[in-house]
Amino acid sequence: MRYLFMVMMSCFVILFTACSAKVEVNNTINEKRSTQNIEETEFLAEFDDEMKIESKSDPLSGYNRIMTNFNDGVYEYALSPIAKGYRYVVHKEIRISINNFFHNIVYPTRLVNNLLQVKVENSAEETGRFFINSTIGIFGLFDPAKSYFGWKAHNEDLGQTLGFWGVGAGPHIVLPFFGPSNLRDIASVYPDSMLNPIDYHNHRRFNLTNNYGESLSLKVFSKINNVSLKVEEYEKLKEGAIDLYPFLRDIYEQYREKQIEE
Repeated sequence: MRYLFMVMMSCFVILFTACSAKVEVNNTINEKRSTQNIEETEFLAEFDDEMKIESKSDPLSGYNRIMTNFNDGVYEYALSPIAKGYRYVVHKEIRISINNFFHNIVYPTRLVNNLLQVKVENSAEETGRFFINSTIGIFGLFDPAKSYFGWKAHNEDLGQTLGFWGVGAGPHIVLPFFGPSNLRDIASVYPDSMLNPIDYHNHRRFNLTNNYGESLSLKVFSKINNVSLKVEEYEKLKEGAIDLYPFLRDIYEQYREKQIEE
């Protein structure tokens, strides 16, 4: 009888321990599920908040997404293959010199916008760079102003000038072929083009080209040459993008704000 009683007690202890362990496991599982549900709810709420913020600050997001996909297709199937073929044929040093030439010739735009921002020292450096690179640098093909004098370019446009004086960027707008922009920068395109010798204006006395067709051809060539020097940059940029449009939008807006602050 004593052995029977001991066996029954042992079974009772084992059964009680197993039930307790099961209850504890169930409680742990329920706690984890509860925590997971709370985290999911918080994430969805945060995601909804972000979507509401995006819709308020980006009223053209629907159009912008479509145009971003269009521009991405143009780059992938047209611009990138052409730039890579051009890069294969033309030596890198020649392409750098061509890029220097086009940069040098847009000096009037940089000068005026540096002056409008009261950046006198930068304006003086830009003027010195233009004369040195146009003469010693052979029409801007080379950059002795940077190599020998340490004078760096101060790239300024009217969009930066307006931002410098407190004009807001306005809604983000993706332009066909040109890519990310905003209302402030779009409003600055025409005034800047009036100072750019590459852009043809029939009522302007100084023009590098004789008509709109030549002007467009020269700008396309400049774009292809420029892309050939950094053709992989955009492809690497896309690799880190989960959603391409907001990724490019945020990069552009942050980059422009940084330019305005400098």
